[in-house]
Amino acid sequence: MQFNIKPTLLAMLIAAATGTAHADITIGVSLPLTGPASGLGIPTKNGIALWPETIGGEKVKLIILDDASDTTQSSKNARRLITDDKVDVIVGSTATPASVALAEVASELKTPQISTSPVEVAPGKGTWTFRVAQSTPLMAHAVADHMKKSGVKTYAYLGYSDAYGETWFKAITAATKDGLQSVATERFNRPDTSVTAQTLKLLAAKPDAILIGASGSGAAMPHKALIERGYKGKIYQTHGAASRDLIRLGGKDVEGAFVVAGLAILPELLPDNHPSKQLATDFTSRYEKQYGEGSRNQFAAHGYDAYLLLNRVVPLALKKGKPGTPEFRTALKDAMESEIDIPITQGVLHYTANDHFGLEEKARVMLTIQGGNWKAVGP
Repeated sequence: MQFNIKPTLLAMLIAAATGTAHADITIGVSLPLTGPASGLGIPTKNGIALWPETIGGEKVKLIILDDASDTTQSSKNARRLITDDKVDVIVGSTATPASVALAEVASELKTPQISTSPVEVAPGKGTWTFRVAQSTPLMAHAVADHMKKSGVKTYAYLGYSDAYGETWFKAITAATKDGLQSVATERFNRPDTSVTAQTLKLLAAKPDAILIGASGSGAAMPHKALIERGYKGKIYQTHGAASRDLIRLGGKDVEGAFVVAGLAILPELLPDNHPSKQLATDFTSRYEKQYGEGSRNQFAAHGYDAYLLLNRVVPLALKKGKPGTPEFRTALKDAMESEIDIPITQGVLHYTANDHFGLEEKARVMLTIQGGNWKAVGP
């Protein structure tokens, strides 16, 4: 007896028999594409735009939403992506408060989140959240170490009055408890256009150095305010400020600033045998070819690093579940927790069940701004 089976049906039967039939992997992205944090979200989106069409050999369906730099909208985006669009993983947000909102929904609905910010979440709420950004304590210790080596004895802190600002305040307080004295602390809101009152209070305290806990374009305004009012001490910026926005908006006022950053800002300085050297060099080359010379930045790299992470763990997860199922989402989480030494543009990831940050000391560099460009000054 002879059966006449159409070629397409035959291919489907063969694929099913060999276990290679998979639906597209659906990835939801929620970023601040408008609002105060758009200077972070837009380059992250640009980094994601350089992803290939497949991950782990499977086609990818991307759904990108704007969280408008708003936590409420971020939460709504997460519920829509998971409940309505049935995504397998969420990427974002680059704004820390918005990323907290995503993490809470991801935990509730048991969906992996790859955060492009160094988000800190409440105990029990971060089980499904993995970061490709350097942890704030990791970067804070680099700032504290540089202050000490530079002869700084006293410092002040001027930061956002939100989750990013609070996380940095706690981290720098812990990092400076031995050998450095905090003499003043001031806060401001992301939409603020002036920090005159805060600046005057900081100047009155006469600190040797000031750390600004802000990000993107929002980091330039307080920096300029300090210089314009005559501050002569050292000014430090966090890795949230490691973008051209700081240089473009700050101009001559940010010359000489110290900025702790990730490796993708200056991959040329990495030794040839560094696991991130080729990845970061290739990425910055492609990015600047697409978006212009000097456009490289940490946030775009975070967006691309989410792909590098997924490309490593998706093949493992496919052995245990099919995209669109709880089994696949759980398998992705398990693979991220068990797979070791995953190179990305910013360093080498090694997550565990108890550590969803993954990057170590070698994933950071201290930069200064000289002649309108970045210059490395050591770790």
